[in-house]
Amino acid sequence: MDIKDKAEDFRDKAGDFADEAGDKIAKASSKAGNYLGEKGGQLRDAEQRVMGETCSYISENPVSSIAIAATAGYLLSRMLSAR
Repeated sequence: MDIKDKAEDFRDKAGDFADEAGDKIAKASSKAGNYLGEKGGQLRDAEQRVMGETCSYISENPVSSIAIAATAGYLLSRMLSAR
């Protein structure tokens, strides 16, 4: 086997390795995309549920909601003005 044959053999093996690596990367990115899409849907569902619960709480407890909002605003302004 001369050097030319060895170089061709090396080139073929490198090409096969690159093809396998590309396939693995494509498969992993596809799995990641599916996972992120699924988690995004779950996050949207959770956001809608929390917003619904929050609106219900505010409707059922308007005075408490105002008191909580005022307290949070006061504490936040105190924290930011202390800097």
